[in-house]
Amino acid sequence: MDDFVDAGDHLELVSEKDLIGRRVAVLMTDGVEQVEYTGPRSFLEEKGVKVTLISPKAAGEDIQGMNHDQPGDKFKVELTLSEARVNDFDALLLPGGEENPKRLRQDPAAVAFIKAFDDADKAIAAICHGPWPLIDAGIAESRHLTSYPAIQDDLKAAGAEWTDDEVVVDGKLITSRKPDDIPAFNDALMKQLMVLQQAGKDPGPTS
Repeated sequence: MDDFVDAGDHLELVSEKDLIGRRVAVLMTDGVEQVEYTGPRSFLEEKGVKVTLISPKAAGEDIQGMNHDQPGDKFKVELTLSEARVNDFDALLLPGGEENPKRLRQDPAAVAFIKAFDDADKAIAAICHGPWPLIDAGIAESRHLTSYPAIQDDLKAAGAEWTDDEVVVDGKLITSRKPDDIPAFNDALMKQLMVLQQAGKDPGPTS
C-alpha cells in the first residue's frame, strides 16, 4: 500500500516499507482488553514495526488480559516502566479495558510517561477506555477525541471535544471507541508512522 504525504511544497509517495524500523511502546497493565493489544501489535509487527510491552509491573511478570468481562490470556512484560525511555520510541499505544487505564491513571509514573510522549510531539494512539489517562496527563483539553462512550463525560469535563466516530485523528493523537474500530485505528496509526518515517529519513531509534 502506497500513500501520499505533504512534504512541504510537494507531495511525496510513501509505502509500508517506510514502517520498517519504527518502534512503538505499548503501555498497559492488568485488566487490558486483550484484542486491543493483540490486534494492533500483530498488525504493526507484520509491517516491520518493533513493538514493546511496557508496564509498571516488572519485566517478565504477567499481565492479565480480558475478553470483555472474562479473563483471557496472560502477556509477559517486556520492559518495566521505570526503565523505559520515550526517546527510544516513535509512538505510544494505549489499549483499553476498563481496569487497565484506571490503574494507569493512579500511577504517577505512567501518567508522566504518557505526558512525555505528548511533550515530545510523538504519536499517541488510544482506544476504548485507553484515552482515560490522557485526562491526567493534561492532554485531553482542547483536543478532538473519541473513546468508549462510557467515558465521554469525563473527557468532555476535561475540555475535550468528543465525537462518536470509529477513529479521530487530532494532530498526532489517534483515538477510537471499541474493538470493532481496530481496523480503522490500525490504519490511522500506520499512516502516522509512515509520515514520521518520511519526515525523519532515518531507520528509527537505535538501541
